[in-house]
Amino acid sequence: MEFGKLPPGQRILLTGVSGQVGGELADTLMPLGEVVAPTRTTMDLADVASVRKMIQAVQPRWIVNPGAYTAVDRAESEPQLAYAVNAEAVQIIGEEARAIGAGVIHFSTDYVFDGLSEIPYVETDATGPTSVYGASKLAGEKMLLESGVAHIIFRTGWVYGTRGKNFLKTILKFARERETLRVVADQFGAPTWSRDLARMTAEIIGQYEAVAKGLTLGDVLADSGGIYHATGAGETTWHGFATEAVRLQREREPGAPYAEIVPISTEEFPTPAKRPANSRLQCGKLAGQFGWKMMDWQDSLRKVLMLL
Repeated sequence: MEFGKLPPGQRILLTGVSGQVGGELADTLMPLGEVVAPTRTTMDLADVASVRKMIQAVQPRWIVNPGAYTAVDRAESEPQLAYAVNAEAVQIIGEEARAIGAGVIHFSTDYVFDGLSEIPYVETDATGPTSVYGASKLAGEKMLLESGVAHIIFRTGWVYGTRGKNFLKTILKFARERETLRVVADQFGAPTWSRDLARMTAEIIGQYEAVAKGLTLGDVLADSGGIYHATGAGETTWHGFATEAVRLQREREPGAPYAEIVPISTEEFPTPAKRPANSRLQCGKLAGQFGWKMMDWQDSLRKVLMLL
């Protein structure tokens, strides 16, 4: 794999470039330096040797890792693969990054919590995943911390956008094909635009680089590294998200038929993996440390619908 003109230590290694967040990051990180974004054929997160080889070849200053095993239900029957990608690969990323003095930005999930809280979760709340996916992502968080690398972990949830497969695109497709849609109305969270996450990541890397003159990333992240919650502002349910999306589409296409969105309970829609009833994350720490406030989910929804 060939790289550009920037020397080792000035590159950004980006995983998961074919995913929702990774695809957006490929654009937002570009002004910050040379972005090396290997596909799965050259860096397979399920293959630790592949991960080590790529990091050692690129010698990046930053590793940005949105890549993940995200098939929540399938993870229940593929736990080894889920842990390989979401935990073991993260351990290798941490170890290799520490060895070369790189910083790591890693993305985690609301699924590390059990969802039983009645208020939004803060970063220091006790975790308790109820699915293989959630447990594998929590294991990745712990392995990154134990590696001793300078890092930031962004926990997010309900991610959607114009790229890849996601809830919004599925709902709009079915809403055009059916008369009624039954959508869960007792799971709460905040839809998060993938582009908002990507812009936030680029902004924060830029903030660190602005003060890093002559300092290592370990020094720069020493007091502000760790876990941050980053989801869309506000809150809704899956039913509320679907209802608002269809309402806005009806305004844009007044003559087009769209399904009625019918609320149902989680019990009426059983899945192999148990979902948290409360996926709300408190994002005050993010705003306090970096001055970044995530977009209100209704505002971002309007923007995304205009781009689809």
